[in-house]
Amino acid sequence: MTTQTVLITLSGRDRPGVTNQLFASLDSRAIVRDIEQLVVRDRLVLSVLLDVETLAVSKTVHIVTDLAAELGLELAVDPQMIELRPTKRQRIHVTLLGSPLHPDSIAHVTSALAEHGGNIDRIRRIASYPVTAVLFEVSGASTALMRRALSVAANETGADIAVQEAGLDRRGQHLVVMDVDSTLIQNEVIDLLAQEAGVLDEVARITERAMAGELDFAASLRERVSLLKGLPVSAIARVQERITLTPGARTLCRTLNTLGYRVCLVSGGFIEVIAPLSGELSVDRVRANSLGISNGVLTGEVNGPIVDRLGKRQALEEFAEEFGIPMRRTIAIGDGANDIDMLEAAGLGVAFNAKAAARDAADTAVNVPYLDSVLYLLGITREDIEVADEQAGITTPSPPVN
Repeated sequence: MTTQTVLITLSGRDRPGVTNQLFASLDSRAIVRDIEQLVVRDRLVLSVLLDVETLAVSKTVHIVTDLAAELGLELAVDPQMIELRPTKRQRIHVTLLGSPLHPDSIAHVTSALAEHGGNIDRIRRIASYPVTAVLFEVSGASTALMRRALSVAANETGADIAVQEAGLDRRGQHLVVMDVDSTLIQNEVIDLLAQEAGVLDEVARITERAMAGELDFAASLRERVSLLKGLPVSAIARVQERITLTPGARTLCRTLNTLGYRVCLVSGGFIEVIAPLSGELSVDRVRANSLGISNGVLTGEVNGPIVDRLGKRQALEEFAEEFGIPMRRTIAIGDGANDIDMLEAAGLGVAFNAKAAARDAADTAVNVPYLDSVLYLLGITREDIEVADEQAGITTPSPPVN
């Protein structure tokens, strides 16, 4: 018996039971080759690819035509020549973030995809606040090629665009390692200490040059700490009170913890200052420098090896080994030159409101001011965040009406 492949598409206002009614009406001998359903703001698009006996095609079309009329839906029936697409094509996820998101950003993304052979299989919004995040599921395009092409689009539109392979590695436990100063928090801890010591201007100049990659971090850190000699230990508590978390930092850590991710901090700052913060955010591990203290004052020295650019990468690799997580499932987030090595080593390096050197080294950049926007790059939707909050017993603020 010969068969014909037909594509049936129903569209219109959604209601419970449409999918059931369609399949209940079809010939039980037909073979379902593919099915996709999408609902956007109560508007349904339901497509089914079927192998139907050639003699039964007319009857099938008549049945679904009557059903569409009964349900008040639009119907399209198209003959298909056989399969769809090759079974093995590289699939990637392109995440677009905007605050707000403008049409030209989407136009740039879709133009770049088309130019480089990418076919958009699905588009869906995964967050509407505090940023709008849209996920493009794409096949037939190279991850590396699309990263290069879309980095141009990101620069031209000001939107944030991330490109990642879609596969099993998006599942399973992941490790997220974050920088602290100007990433997890909005401050530079050593500048706060310098303010307490009355040497802010001197230290700030050295800090800026080090973060821009103009100075060796370890040497510059020792030089800055030497200016703090004699500062009373009591100043550390005052600095802790002045620390301001980056917007979204609590949500990021809380959501990752609830979803089973490992979260660690690496800092060129000081463990004496950030240890209480790490406990408050329930992170798994912290690696930072240690201030020399004697007789209740700072000695102007740093104890032990300095957590510099190489030290941050080593921390990432050691945390991954400790937790048994492959490097391809690690995410590093940072903003400065001393984050470059860990951004390059991680499976996904995210430059957060970063210096140019860090942006160039990272796989993607986030320039909106909300740290929890990184969640969308991991395929975590706003709905996932709200479910995680419910599990943690936290009331999530209602989103703005749009």
